[in-house]
Amino acid sequence: MNATRNDAYTGIAVLATVVLALALVPLLAEKFYVQFFAKILIMGIFAMSLDLLLGYTGLVSFGHAAFYGTAGYALALVTPQYQAASFWTSFPLAIAASGLMALLIGFFVVRMHGIYFIMVTLAFAQMLFFLFYDTKIGGGNDGIYIDVRPVAKIGDWQPFNLDNFAHVYYLVLVLFVAVYLLLRVVLASPFGRVLAGIKANEHRMKSLGYATFRYKLVCFVLAGATAGVAGYLAAVQFGVVNPEMMGWHLSGAVMMMVILGGMGTLRGPILGAAVWMLLELWFQDLTKHWHLLMGGFIVLTSLLLPNGLLGLIAGLRRRAGGRHD
Repeated sequence: MNATRNDAYTGIAVLATVVLALALVPLLAEKFYVQFFAKILIMGIFAMSLDLLLGYTGLVSFGHAAFYGTAGYALALVTPQYQAASFWTSFPLAIAASGLMALLIGFFVVRMHGIYFIMVTLAFAQMLFFLFYDTKIGGGNDGIYIDVRPVAKIGDWQPFNLDNFAHVYYLVLVLFVAVYLLLRVVLASPFGRVLAGIKANEHRMKSLGYATFRYKLVCFVLAGATAGVAGYLAAVQFGVVNPEMMGWHLSGAVMMMVILGGMGTLRGPILGAAVWMLLELWFQDLTKHWHLLMGGFIVLTSLLLPNGLLGLIAGLRRRAGGRHD
């Protein structure tokens, strides 16, 4: 009991230290690096949302970017031309759009298992991709520019200004921490334990009387809505949305972030997103053929780190503890 309590206190202390360090970034770094760290945090939210399916429930979705892109397009479509939408209405509308899309898709796909689940999630995501790519609904393959970012006014008071890159960063940081804490509470609840049981043995959970379809559907919707948070923030930061936000390559990239960091933890996807983004930036500086370097890194990681970076860290700690004993 004492060990568990000490671990909890340690986790809280580490989280507080990391958040404090991240809060100092706009005070110490130039605009490029502030926006880059904001992008890392956005991808961290996106990766955590996928890990809810992949790491905790055992659902390998290859179309998760559909919900990321849905929120971005929702913001673009509710923003009047050359005018600003309200943050307080556009944000919940975008999350609701992603959640509703996840509900519609999830109603069909969570009935399936294994390779069939993977292929159907990919198929639905590609259908959405080409819906926006080949039609004028979302501006075709050029996408939609968000000329004016949302305004966060409450009466005459404006708590933050999304035209200010530092304010955007702090909004991303606050939502990043909120998503992390929310998912921790969800996964520590009886609902989270049922998800773990479904991953371990769904047939046994059914025999115990659990309606696994409902649990998986709720998890799918929660993951989709959380991905929508990341998609909305990306649209706010970059001021443009396009069909690539729904592409299969983005779903694959975020899946690799989860695997790289370590599945089945919330810290793993965050670490994986940070390392992935830093490596991508480094490789792009080295050569225009940076995709080859990234591909080689993925192969080596899959072969040498089957449990991800967190698994490597845990192994090093055990070895250090053994030598100390």
